[in-house]
Parts: sequence; structure tokens; C-alpha cells
Amino acid sequence: MDRRNFFKASLGGAVASAAAVASTVAHARPNLEPAPEAIGMLYDATLCVGCKACVSKCKQVNGMPPVPMDGNTYADFALDLSAQTLNVIKVHSDGKGAVKDALADGFCFEKRSCMHCVDPGCVSVCPVQALTRHPKTGIVSYNSDVCIGCRTCMTGCPYNVPQYDYNNAFGKIHKCQMCNQKGVERIDQGMMTGCAEACPTGATLFGTRTALLEEAKRRMALKPGDIYHYPRGDIRKPDSYHEKAVPQYQPTVWGEKEAGGTNVMHLSAVPYDKLGMPPLGERSFASISEGVQSTLYSYLALPAIALGGFTWLVKRNTEDDKKGGAE
Repeated sequence: MDRRNFFKASLGGAVASAAAVASTVAHARPNLEPAPEAIGMLYDATLCVGCKACVSKCKQVNGMPPVPMDGNTYADFALDLSAQTLNVIKVHSDGKGAVKDALADGFCFEKRSCMHCVDPGCVSVCPVQALTRHPKTGIVSYNSDVCIGCRTCMTGCPYNVPQYDYNNAFGKIHKCQMCNQKGVERIDQGMMTGCAEACPTGATLFGTRTALLEEAKRRMALKPGDIYHYPRGDIRKPDSYHEKAVPQYQPTVWGEKEAGGTNVMHLSAVPYDKLGMPPLGERSFASISEGVQSTLYSYLALPAIALGGFTWLVKRNTEDDKKGGAE
């Protein structure tokens, strides 16, 4: 058995494996449906004024200190998600950055936190079920007592949300749990998320996924320039309303269908790719990966393919040796 023939056989096995994967993707399980009582949030970037009240409230609710800069320990200077920051406001700007929500020479705010996917990749790839999706509310929760610190969830999330605490010897994952984790339980107590409660303009709105999606499409159907009273707090029982002219929204609600959909949805006047959203189709990553794994490992399919290739190689070399000996 020489190296050239070994690589030929290996390539044959790889081709067979690739064919199996391609067939599986075509027949991957369907996306999960939204939980029957799914709750979430709607972030409307056109309403956001960048005050970061949501960031401060999130830190308060979760007992996290602000990220300091130059010795200032009072204001929060977090620039992105981290083990100390579960919710952050970022800014997209173009050119002079002078006009709010303008694509050219404009600027736009964007909120980053867990999207609480309908078919979450982090839950799918976690080997110990440290991450789970609540069967009724759809909230994606994390259990540090179960976590083994493998950080596979970080690779399974298309939004780069799970953050590992590398400064802790017993480090764990940190992510937004929609204010309903052990020691907080705001949702179970009939309250809304801290960020929605603190938002002065209603840029972050809390409620059921169904009601939030209806509200998002209602806004998109309005005539740009008309005055609309935007609800604040909980869409089901608004605290008050914020009056503002309707912008020219993008034609889609981010999170309605992307990668199977999310419970936290976004509206914007600026294209979502400019705000750092990843290019996603409607198929969830979890539905594809679970289908591939099921096919390749059911009945030891992948080892069988490899064994078949090596068996063929050995058989052929044995026959060649016999022919050579006969001559």
C-alpha cells in the first residue's frame, strides 16, 4: 500500500461522505416553530437616541459593574458584548455622520444582545444541555452549574452573543436571559425586561412575539412622514407613547424568518448588513447540522464509508500483488 493509493481511497471516502452530507442538507429537519407563548422584544433603531439607559438598567438588574475608562467607574464605556456586558448600544456611521438614520453621511444606533432564536444554534451544539430553550416562552437560558466550559455555544451562534469569562478560573458563559434567570425572575413575576422598562422612547419594546411582529408590520405599512404614537414598555399594556414622524423603514423585520427566526426582532431605516447583521437564509443552522449528524452517525454511517474505502484499497493491492507474483 503506497501513499498515492492511500490518498485515492481516502478521497473516495470523502466524496461519498460529501454526497451523504449534501443529501442530508436537502432533507434536513424543518425549523422549529416559535414557542406557543413566545415572548420577546422589538428594537426599533429609528427610535433609539443612544442614551444607553438600557445598558445601565441591564447592569443593575444583573449585578454587573460598568466597564470603566480612564479611571471613570461611574459611566459605562462598553463597546461590545462581554462577560461584563449583556446588552450594548453600538453606532454605525457613514461619511460625515450628520443625519440620523440616513444611509449616506448618516448614523444609526444598533442594539446587541441575545436574539433568543426560535431554533437556537447554541442550544443545538451544547453537549451537556447547559443552554436550553423554554418550551412555552422560547427564552434561551443558561445553567452555569451544568456547563463544562467547552465554549462550543460561541461557535454555534451566528450573532456572536455567548461570551466567556476568561478572567475567572471557574469561568462561565454570559448572555442575556431576558431577565428571567435564577435570582432575577422578572418575567415570572409579571414584569418586563429591564432594558424595555428603562427605554425612554420605546426603542426597545417588550411583549409577545406575535404582538411585536404585528406592531412591526403596522409601522412598516405607515406612510413615511406621518406622526405615529409609538408605545413604550410592554406592547400589551403600554406605559405611555412616544410621538415621532414615521421613517422609511427597511422592507423586512429582522428576525421574522432569518435562520429560523428570533424572539428579539429589529426594525431599521438602514440596511441590516450595515449594522453588522450576518447574511442568513431562512433555514436555521441547527436544523441543518442536526440533520447532517443524524445521517452520518446513524448506524455508524461515516465509519462504514471510511472502512469501505480502505477495504477496497487493501483488496485491490492484494490482487495486484498476486498478479505480480504470478508473473
